[in-house]
This record gives sequence, C-alpha cells and structure tokens, in this order.
Amino acid sequence: MASKAKELIIRLNALGKTVAAAESCTAGLAADLVARIPGASRVLGGSFVSYTPESKVRMLGVREETLKQFGAVSRETACAMADGALERSGAHCAFSVTGLAGPGTDESGQPAGTVWIATAVQNEKTIAAVYKFSGSRNSVRRKAAARALDDMMKRLL
Repeated sequence: MASKAKELIIRLNALGKTVAAAESCTAGLAADLVARIPGASRVLGGSFVSYTPESKVRMLGVREETLKQFGAVSRETACAMADGALERSGAHCAFSVTGLAGPGTDESGQPAGTVWIATAVQNEKTIAAVYKFSGSRNSVRRKAAARALDDMMKRLL
C-alpha cells in the first residue's frame, strides 16, 4: 500500500496538484497511508473522516435527501462526499470511500465488503465505482484504502 501512496505523491508533485480525502468506512486510513510518505505535506490538502450520516452532511455538505433516497453506501453519496471534500478543502482533486467493512449488512441488505469509491477533479465529472471486497473487517478497510489511492492515481494519468 505504501507504494500506491508514494506513486500518488510523485504524480501529484509532478502535476503541482493537491488531493483531499473523504473517508467513511476506512476512517482516514487512505489519508494516513499518504501522510506516512515523506513529501506528503506538499500534496495532501486535507482529510475528512465522516463516519456517520450526520457527519457526511455537516462536514462534506452531503444532502440529507441523498442519504435518505440512496443510502450512505451508494454512488450518489460517494460522489457527494468527493465533491464536498474537493470544495471544502480547496484541493485540486479528491477521493471518497463509503462502504460496509462488516461484519454485518446495512439496512438496505447490502453485504459486508460493499464499498463505493469516487474521484473528483476540478472542472471534470465526478466518477464512482463499486467494489466487493472479501475478508475481515480490517482487511476490507485496507483493501478499500489501497483501491481509493489506486483509483485517484488512475484518474490523474
């Protein structure tokens, strides 16, 4: 995972860009992976840990209607989180992670391991993808954090 974070830092430095993170089920793990790498202070524009629906609304500006209609684990919420992080941090790009680390399901019946990751870049359309990770709660969290860094890197290529 450290190599993914290092690659992202190198790419952001080359572009002269900064990144922000909005994390729910990973609780800041992806931003922590970036912060562990020397040079992170030049590119990490901010990090939001919005574990509850209320914090998604308060910290990132996710609309309550979005959460009610689509749920916290959805494309719409992931995109709103990434957009909120982009806007509120002033960074050039942002990613978000929202999902179910486990062990149970959510109120909609989505299985543990379901994770939505979105990437946002200034003046571009925000995109999101759903992933199904297997393993323990912390394994799902690690896999989701690594995938978020990978998705952000691919978005910047």
